[in-house]
Amino acid sequence: MLDPLPPSLAANRAHRLSRSEHICRQIIASILRGELGENRKLPTEVELAQRYEASRTTVREALSRLRSEGIVVSRRGSGNYVQRLPTLSSQGSPQIASIHDVERYYAFRDCVEVGAAGIAATARQDEDVQAMRVALQALQRAQLEGQTGVDEDLALHMAIARATRNPFFISTIEHALGPIRQCMELAQNLGSPQDGERIQTIDDEHQAIIQAIAEGSAERAEAAMRAHIGHARQRIFEGS
Repeated sequence: MLDPLPPSLAANRAHRLSRSEHICRQIIASILRGELGENRKLPTEVELAQRYEASRTTVREALSRLRSEGIVVSRRGSGNYVQRLPTLSSQGSPQIASIHDVERYYAFRDCVEVGAAGIAATARQDEDVQAMRVALQALQRAQLEGQTGVDEDLALHMAIARATRNPFFISTIEHALGPIRQCMELAQNLGSPQDGERIQTIDDEHQAIIQAIAEGSAERAEAAMRAHIGHARQRIFEGS
């Protein structure tokens, strides 16, 4: 098993994530108050950093999380826009509370996300493939900068879900983002996310999924997603 993060680095990361979560809530509150409507452009990262007295890195993490939840969309060369209005619901997504829940979670992913990858391969349009590649590039940048990359990873999986062009897959996977985040963070806590070999392995898995979808091969897309989910499970239970 890989060595855990040094306590000081882990504490800094936790503080930054809590600040980014606070900024997420502030932006969502602005949207709900009507200050930022659907298709409205968000202030720049610099302006948001000044408004919330935070670093651009923290703001970037907050925006990445909003993108992963489908609330904000990034338009190349133009900035970030509100894609949909956030919904207030008293019924949250199920959370992982035991090792049995982790097993159930991976059974769910093996069914839903593998199927979504196959459908994405036949339904995707050029803009969907581009969105997946942009999300992967964002994940790679985050990892190179020593960040967790969890939000960027979630954004990539949501991009794959949206490529199905099927609202039932999209809403189901979107509803599961909470436990998906939990498992990603659990896997990282079992070993250093800075490990180059692990990062390259996950990158190769993501590349294989995207390439199969881009080439329209449902069979290979399903196989690549199934392999990725299986390896993600191994990274939790075996720390490898």
